Amino acid sequence: MSARRTAVRAGTAVVLAGAPVCLLSPTASASSPASAGTGRGDAVAFTIKDPRITESSGLAASALHRGVVYTHNDSGGVPKVYALGPDGKVAAVLTLAGAGARDWEAMALGRDGRGRPAIFVADIGDNLGGAWPYVTVYRIPEPARLVSQTLRATPFRMKYEDGPRNAETMMINPRTNRLYIASKLFGGKVYEAPARLRTGGSNVLRETGDAPPIATDGAFAPDGRTCVIRTYFGARLYSVGADGRPGKTIKSLDLPRQVQGESVTYTPDGRSLLVGSEGRNQPVHRLPLPEEARPSPASSPGSAGAGKDTTGGRRDATSTRTALLLALAIAGAVGYGLVRRRR
Repeated sequence: MSARRTAVRAGTAVVLAGAPVCLLSPTASASSPASAGTGRGDAVAFTIKDPRITESSGLAASALHRGVVYTHNDSGGVPKVYALGPDGKVAAVLTLAGAGARDWEAMALGRDGRGRPAIFVADIGDNLGGAWPYVTVYRIPEPARLVSQTLRATPFRMKYEDGPRNAETMMINPRTNRLYIASKLFGGKVYEAPARLRTGGSNVLRETGDAPPIATDGAFAPDGRTCVIRTYFGARLYSVGADGRPGKTIKSLDLPRQVQGESVTYTPDGRSLLVGSEGRNQPVHRLPLPEEARPSPASSPGSAGAGKDTTGGRRDATSTRTALLLALAIAGAVGYGLVRRRR
């Protein structure tokens, strides 16, 4: 939701049922960092200073391009996705041809119908609480070469089975490629899209569970074992069931104080969250996940990044040593065989 339409009174505690509470400092502003951290291990990953990005309302960390995080503005702008480098500077601008930008609220990475990496952007905001009979999710291919370009968007029309509603959260399970939306209500719900999206007609969203009150974003972990849904005031971690849906609550998390926190994504290694806010010159915080929510050593960082080093270029030392010893053994055996032949 745009900062122009939503005001959170600074210095006032706002209590929502089941949601952790965070206070905005009376001195917090859109031009100053709202906090240096919660004191629980979070740190500023980078700051978005590009003057074109004033209402960052979604985040998605790329597994295809190391260190790249995608974001987009909220509403009233042009349909563009910004690729941010590790320093927070814009590395490329992806313009969505054939897309509208009525009220973009979320984004996620998934796959297209042929299993190729894709970026999904959710035009799902409805500040009038039911004025729009349907909402739209757009899909573009994630480019292999990250340069500014225009990409044809594939639109998917969505309708809730129980009637229109406001939403700011979209998530995609990396194991199933299935899309989920959480409504932004005090009695929020999670809705599941069909297993295969269609471009003709509407895709019906069906309720599958509860969401925290006033959900503003969410994401699945790269390995698909957990997911998170955030609010302005905190976040809730969930386990993911065998059916691929958000399941039982693992725990609630305090988030760094922010001007208007509306975005969250997992880091590609699945060990931390990145959380952002609308406003100018806003920091994106890295928040380490609790041990029970981190991926196991044997788990993959997600099928979308299979075969790629998505954890900052550091491979498992044991695997590297084993491969090196195996290569030396093979080389030794070949050399010994050649010597034997010459004799």
